[in-house]
Amino acid sequence: MALHLYNSLTRRIEPFAPQDPGRPTMYVCGPTVYNYVHIGNARGPVVFGVLAALLRRRYGALVYARNITDVDDKINAAAAEAGVPISTITDRYAAAYREDMAALGVSGAFAPDVEPAATAHIAEMIAMIQRLIDQGHAYVEQGHVLFSVASFPEYGKLSRRDREEMLAGARVEVAPYKRDPGDFVLWKPSTDDLPGWDSPWGRGRPGWHIECSAMAARHLGPTIDIHAGGVDLQFPHHENEIAQSECAHGQRTFARFWLHNGMLTFGGAKMAKSVGNIQRVHDLVRAHPPEALRYALLSAHYRQPLDWSDALIEQSVRTLDRLYGTLRDLADVALPAVSGADIPPAIDAALDDDLNTPAALAELSRIAADARKAERADDRARLKRELLAGGFALGLLQQDPAAWFARGAQDDDARIQALIDERAAAKKARDFARADAIREQLAGEGILLEDTPQGVRWRRA
Repeated sequence: MALHLYNSLTRRIEPFAPQDPGRPTMYVCGPTVYNYVHIGNARGPVVFGVLAALLRRRYGALVYARNITDVDDKINAAAAEAGVPISTITDRYAAAYREDMAALGVSGAFAPDVEPAATAHIAEMIAMIQRLIDQGHAYVEQGHVLFSVASFPEYGKLSRRDREEMLAGARVEVAPYKRDPGDFVLWKPSTDDLPGWDSPWGRGRPGWHIECSAMAARHLGPTIDIHAGGVDLQFPHHENEIAQSECAHGQRTFARFWLHNGMLTFGGAKMAKSVGNIQRVHDLVRAHPPEALRYALLSAHYRQPLDWSDALIEQSVRTLDRLYGTLRDLADVALPAVSGADIPPAIDAALDDDLNTPAALAELSRIAADARKAERADDRARLKRELLAGGFALGLLQQDPAAWFARGAQDDDARIQALIDERAAAKKARDFARADAIREQLAGEGILLEDTPQGVRWRRA
């Protein structure tokens, strides 16, 4: 079966084939690095990482870009609050993001090839904006450059909202310099206390949407095979990306396939910083086995909402206990290293069916159940290979069973030290609220800290 994906642009499942089989391309919207990301922000990197690994197996190549937004008003506010340079905030949280994603198994074949940062692509953004102005798709008013939505008759083709919905969904700023309320900012002026770059329109900084368009074009070309991200980005961010990219490149298709993952909910409400119900990856990977968090993120189909809870994590741990227990029982079966060629057809078929990870996980459990009942040596060897290879496709079951079952005892001291190190970094960045929160968290666990000239000492109460 060929790979089939649900294309948000056409609203149907379609067979996927790259425009160049020797160079498939994929772009996934990455984080804005002003704080730690919540677990909902990790769903896309985990799920679309599975897709990246699949594409690499099928085509032998992939150019996968996942950006870092390191210029944004939220970053400016965080830096001002902490009294530190912008780069202190962005460097800290970009590093934390990479660390957290690696903990969730977003590494190797599941990781991007390139991680472009917005501030390293200002020249490309300025050039794209100038092309839009020259072609009549953008205009300059009061130091701002704005995209004219009226110049692109197909505006709205991704979200398929009517004009009133689009204006409400974009939360548009009512500004006298706009010719149309739906026009969006490509470039805006910066005061002396804000980051800015010289441009033909004065010192300023880019709007959010133009960043992804410029970075995608720079690393993947004017037309990319797959653009993915959370469903909350479909409008206005992805809609605006389409408009400015296609207008800048002579109406060439910007992305052939659009994939959108559903949101995580917590207690029935959308998980979001604005709601205040977030659970941060940085904390979760220290409190739970990261592989169980990965399993939980793959346990529902990526297009559906996923309700996050302690019960979901506990169930994922129990399931992995059974799977690793099976592998432990098969320790006497010697095998060469598994590869993509060993992946069971049923798991490949599930992933080919619009990344049906729940079906793939169910197949893993079926294989494990058969392995526990198998008596013949050849059956035990075949099933162990299938279990490991199936896990290989999903980024699971790749550690030694003994390490999985010993995780609690050996990880606790390392987890405590990691929190102490994080507290020290927070104090250095003048993020005293986070430093105090870590001390209180450890105190609640019976861990007492003592600040000394030689460093922090800790002991159990």
